[in-house]
Amino acid sequence: MNSLNKTITRFLLEHGAKSPVSFHMPGHKGSAIYRENGYGEFLDRIMDCDITEIPGADNLFQAEDVILEVMEKYRKLYCSKETYLLINGSSAGIIAGILATVSKGGKLVMARNCHKSAFNALSLGDIEPVYAFPEIVDEYGILGEVTAEEIERCIIENPTAEAVILPSPNYYGILSDIEAIAEVTHRYGKTLIVDQAHGAHLKFFSAMEGCEEMRPAEELGADIVINSTHKTLASFTQTAILNVMTDRVNLAVLEDKLQVMESSSPSYPLMASLDINASLLLEKGEKLFGEWIENLEWFYHEADGIEGLSLMKVKGMDITKLNMDMSAYGVDGNQLEELLMEKGIFVELIAGNIAMGMTGIGNKRCDYEALIAALKEIASKNKLEKREKTEQPRALTRRLLRKAVPAERESVHIDEAEGRVCAMSIIPYPPGIPIACPGEVLDRETLDYIRARKRANEKVIGLSSDMHILVGK
Repeated sequence: MNSLNKTITRFLLEHGAKSPVSFHMPGHKGSAIYRENGYGEFLDRIMDCDITEIPGADNLFQAEDVILEVMEKYRKLYCSKETYLLINGSSAGIIAGILATVSKGGKLVMARNCHKSAFNALSLGDIEPVYAFPEIVDEYGILGEVTAEEIERCIIENPTAEAVILPSPNYYGILSDIEAIAEVTHRYGKTLIVDQAHGAHLKFFSAMEGCEEMRPAEELGADIVINSTHKTLASFTQTAILNVMTDRVNLAVLEDKLQVMESSSPSYPLMASLDINASLLLEKGEKLFGEWIENLEWFYHEADGIEGLSLMKVKGMDITKLNMDMSAYGVDGNQLEELLMEKGIFVELIAGNIAMGMTGIGNKRCDYEALIAALKEIASKNKLEKREKTEQPRALTRRLLRKAVPAERESVHIDEAEGRVCAMSIIPYPPGIPIACPGEVLDRETLDYIRARKRANEKVIGLSSDMHILVGK
């Protein structure tokens, strides 16, 4: 029993032993995709693969041999000018990309729904944000696409801004018009960074019949594109890639920022999983993506037959995100998550009435069958009623008053924070998008939402265990 004394180890082994159905990241969904495709030996000997930069193992920050070969595989897959392996997740690539394209103390046009890593880059580079606000999907009360018109407005009002960054697709799978945004960004001489962390699969889906609209940022004019290959593809958690697509990016500066942001002791098992993922895509991608699409088509067809089940369908959607709504039965997102977990099915994200299931390259037909069976059972055990949708709190989609970022800070209880200027990002997690950023004024609705998240035992970064928040003095 000594090997099970550690809480993390015990939890992981016990969870895995239940053979859970994963509709959350990572995309490999477990060992089957490796073992079925000839990589079982790697899993069996993974501890023996945990080495350092011995002769022949190459160096992540001066790749000349085996690591360079993996980079070349991804260059071929994404048709990039250069591709860099990331072992500190997409966060490292996002921060490095911003620091490489925006001068210290400069301005960055950024979507207000960017991941927290983009906000961390602001602090590191003393960068002033210019917020581009996404459209609101009124039916669901969530943030949708960022328009080219909004990006142009920000640039015109802030001509010294040096770069633009936005997430596409966003957490729910909503894509922005990157081609139009790239045209605007480049017309004004700026650099476009796309956080495509949730869309590493788009490059391959767009080549499949019926999925042509799911085009990746790499094909639409972006200069830097960051992909979390672990979210939907087959590499291990914490792995990602950064694709450079144009000559607008100074590679020497970018490489310097990457080595600043990444560990000086990069994990070889993580890099090996990036190697395996690339090989799977090159050698068996057509088969794997064909099966993925067939399974999705089957799920959507079956789901259409469940009365009272609504699947979010928005123009420009990534169909791999299953945004499920059963509020017609009086079941909100949190309740739906609980009911699914009782069946051993785990989803990725809850937002109001929506429970979002994130599919991945490793999901099998039996996973989708289990989900459909569970949804049918939930429908059969609850009474269908006509009722208005419960809107997601406006706190997630509204604009807060902005002031100067506080130079001096103090910690106050949340009950005393109304009207104070936020001094540290407050981030419900997931999705990892700040609900309040430094310089924004905390109002009652925002604070009520934060309290509600804590009552629901959800994670809120920036809020201490005793309910204190950092604000300006």
